[in-house]
Amino acid sequence: MVTQEQRKRQLAREKFLRQQQRRTAARRKARVRNSVIASVLGVILVGSVALYTSGVIKGDDDKTNASADTTPAASPTPVEDPCEKAAPGKVKEVSSKKEPAMTIDKSADYTLKLATTCGDIDIPLKTAAAPHTVNSFNYLAGKGYFDHTKCHRLTTNGIYVLQCGDPTGTGSGGPGYTIPDENLKDKSLKDNVYPAGTVAMANTSQPNTGGSQFFLVYQDSQLPPNYTPFGTVSAEGMKVLQKIAAAGENTGAGDGAPNATVVIDKATVSKS
Repeated sequence: MVTQEQRKRQLAREKFLRQQQRRTAARRKARVRNSVIASVLGVILVGSVALYTSGVIKGDDDKTNASADTTPAASPTPVEDPCEKAAPGKVKEVSSKKEPAMTIDKSADYTLKLATTCGDIDIPLKTAAAPHTVNSFNYLAGKGYFDHTKCHRLTTNGIYVLQCGDPTGTGSGGPGYTIPDENLKDKSLKDNVYPAGTVAMANTSQPNTGGSQFFLVYQDSQLPPNYTPFGTVSAEGMKVLQKIAAAGENTGAGDGAPNATVVIDKATVSKS
């Protein structure tokens, strides 16, 4: 016969076993939960790295919608290239640490002619207002620096420009030297607008950092007057520029390489 004391001990053991079982079950659930959380965090981390490295996650100025919509973005519709094949030839390298000596006649009229795969673009230059810039173009064109180079950038949103003058085609190339900013108070620049037809120098956003890259404005563009305006595209040249712009750019986001294959076969500066 079980005594009262033995019964108490038996009940105590059963209670202890039940507690141990609950604790074991709780630990098992915790391990499973932690494993799941770790897996989810791993997926999130890998996904975040992938987004960062693909350029989707950007700085504070990024206006990208951050919703959870995972629908793939539509690819840009292929556009027929309106331009011809480039002339045979190789890009020449010109590198100098010093701005070329002044050799132009500052009182004379000069014209920059870009014979491109999309058509000729004539640009009467503002010699008196931007002599350093015109002199630099005269020097580089004489060296064949622009020949066989590709216009690497077209913007179709916010500002409307075709950018050229980089022999590397990356947006980071230059002749090795810089020239001073000029003509920033040109009468054509009203209300911080560069009117269609303006040809101006690109720079690093710092003063006096122009090199060889320049842009052609095909539609009025709101820009601060920090870029030397040194020429104006002719009426026939504007038709070529509009044809290039109409083909769009390759990202569909408003800033990328032009769909038109714009190659400067030959650039010349001539005195009128």
